[in-house]
Amino acid sequence: MTNKISSLSEYLEKYKESVANPDAFWGNIAEDYYWHKKWDKVLEWNFEEPNINWFVNGKINITENIFERNMFLRKDQAAIIWEPNDPNDDTITLTYGELYKKVCQFANVLLKLGIKKGDRVTIYLPMIPELVIAMLACARIGAIHSIVFAGFSANALADRIIDGTSNIILTSDGGYRGTKSIPIKGIVDEALKSCPTIEKCIVFKRTGEDVNMQD
Repeated sequence: MTNKISSLSEYLEKYKESVANPDAFWGNIAEDYYWHKKWDKVLEWNFEEPNINWFVNGKINITENIFERNMFLRKDQAAIIWEPNDPNDDTITLTYGELYKKVCQFANVLLKLGIKKGDRVTIYLPMIPELVIAMLACARIGAIHSIVFAGFSANALADRIIDGTSNIILTSDGGYRGTKSIPIKGIVDEALKSCPTIEKCIVFKRTGEDVNMQD
């Protein structure tokens, strides 16, 4: 990456450039990435409709820019360092190589479940490594992910699922808030009573508590 900002004054200068000539500014940023097909036009917009399109006709997979292009140099470097809720539990470190493998594995799980490019996937998970893995797996196959904060109520979760017309939800059995265990799957069960578009629910193990599962 060549577009690095090292000071506030440099940031302010870059900001001015982005406002004065957004096409040139963002086109220059985009040159740092690997594209399957370069864009025909950086930006098309019509605020009357409204209708805004970035990098028109360009084709890119952002996970290839995270993994494939960096694997030779960063395969054994830490990509995620996860600190648990309980300081007595072990820290989890995933290298770029390990994260790449897990992302590809879960991307294949989604594909085998029939999830494809353009499908909507709701992610309702606590702050665990599986959250990042799920998000990147969706991006890998072109699915649209919607991350919902795992502290939201069943009603708030249902509203977001309905708005996004998701096909599938990814969640966990439970989560932790301090020393308190939160029944995350139970919240999902309540939300899904009013979400007819959901066809599948994947549950990651976090707390080990019993959860209700049904066809």
